[in-house]
Amino acid sequence: GREDPDPTVPTGDMYSQDGDADEPEWVKTEREQFVEFRDKNRDGKMDKEETKDWILPSDYDHAEAEARHLVYESDQDKDGKLTREEIVDKSDLFVGSQATDFGEALVRHDEF
Repeated sequence: GREDPDPTVPTGDMYSQDGDADEPEWVKTEREQFVEFRDKNRDGKMDKEETKDWILPSDYDHAEAEARHLVYESDQDKDGKLTREEIVDKSDLFVGSQATDFGEALVRHDEF
């Protein structure tokens, strides 16, 4: 029978090594990330604080990340600037964004 994956290995639920198959590169990378950055107290598992830091790092800037996302998704000619047409073409993205207060900011600004 198949053994249950090791709960301390973060990739255990996504990858199961059958036989002597070579470990995929992404598994090696994830294992290194786990050991080097995620398991800060080196106990072989991620506690609540380590998981929180992984999912939402303290130095993560929400506004900047959302702005970069909006520009990346909307800037069709990739010139680093958004035109009225590019914004209108992706209006659903802007209306659903926290950066525009879910569309409210678009109503208050004539340029949109």
